[in-house]
Amino acid sequence: MIGERLPHEFLFSREFTDDPYAAYAELRARGPVHPIDFPRGAEAFLVVDHEHGRAALNDPRLSKDTAHSSLPVAAEPYFGGTMLGMDPPGHTRLRGLVAKAFTARRVEALRPRVEQITGELLDGIADRGEADLIDDFAVPLPIQVICELLGVPAADRGRFREWTAVITAPVLSPEMYDRWREAARAFNDYLLEVFDERRARPQDDLVSGLLAARDGDAALGEADLLGTIMLLIIAGHETTVNLIGNAVLALLTTPGQRALLRGRPELLPGAIEEFLRYDGPVERATQRIALEDMEIAGTPIPKGAWVHVSLGAAGRDPAVFDAPDTLDVTRVSHRHLAFGHGIHFCLGAPLARLEGRIAIGGLLERFPDLALAVPPGELQRHRTGSIIRGLAALPVRV
Repeated sequence: MIGERLPHEFLFSREFTDDPYAAYAELRARGPVHPIDFPRGAEAFLVVDHEHGRAALNDPRLSKDTAHSSLPVAAEPYFGGTMLGMDPPGHTRLRGLVAKAFTARRVEALRPRVEQITGELLDGIADRGEADLIDDFAVPLPIQVICELLGVPAADRGRFREWTAVITAPVLSPEMYDRWREAARAFNDYLLEVFDERRARPQDDLVSGLLAARDGDAALGEADLLGTIMLLIIAGHETTVNLIGNAVLALLTTPGQRALLRGRPELLPGAIEEFLRYDGPVERATQRIALEDMEIAGTPIPKGAWVHVSLGAAGRDPAVFDAPDTLDVTRVSHRHLAFGHGIHFCLGAPLARLEGRIAIGGLLERFPDLALAVPPGELQRHRTGSIIRGLAALPVRV
């Protein structure tokens, strides 16, 4: 299945998408770093253990800026730059400005509203014989929360979901690229209108907070605003959808763990960390580019090469986690890398954890007999090139 160099196509295959962890275990047994054919035309390496993956995520010799890549990457005229593609000092300045508007206080203040939205969504599926927990629950919860946080009107949230679905999908053909550009252009234009409106009439929302954020005389420029809002919407939505979906599937296929968690709800905060480790929503960290010739675990990494850290593989590393392929909601070691590590640690982690605890806790309490409506082998996962890991649908009997 796996030769000396992991083929790029394998990362998009049904075999890998359904169970990447078996492939990661095979790779890890041979060594922590492996060459891969990804992206095409550039040297690239995949890190599959926890120790070297964690180190790589915070290594200043590995840049987030694709301008340093040996493979030219065309810039798109939409959304500006995001923190995911920046190095210090630009990243430091931008993150500092965003953090002032995206505070723990603001996130915690969302708790009553998240609980209310969760309850309303559960009410909406309670009388059905079956439901799709992705479209009927996991998708609308975080998109409604992030839209309310940003001050997006309810009438526009359907378009938000359509745009983000297209923008986060893999671009594997010219037709898909045309769809991507169309969605990106529409989203870009919409956000510019929102910025103009908030400048004229500020509100108590995150967009107004970002517009007002200052670091001395410095403020967020238009490109920074576009990139930041886009990042918050995608990171604050797509990842939470898949955290909920993956966690519920894990519980439905391990009834002993579900019963334990229902009987001991105080375990829920730690259980969220276990879900993130066991089958997290982000399988592979975004790009790192070598700024110089270097080594990782004795493997030469040439300047300009891409380094991909598998967060999913790190979460199943037996050198760090006992019985890593077993879901254990009582696990006390939470050293997973699901939110990254170092200066690029996910800014939205507190919101994802809050939504995950409320959503999964609400499901367990409301539907004690929740069950899969199809055999697990019939479930389809999104094939997104091993960045986002999630289910296309999760049909259940409620």
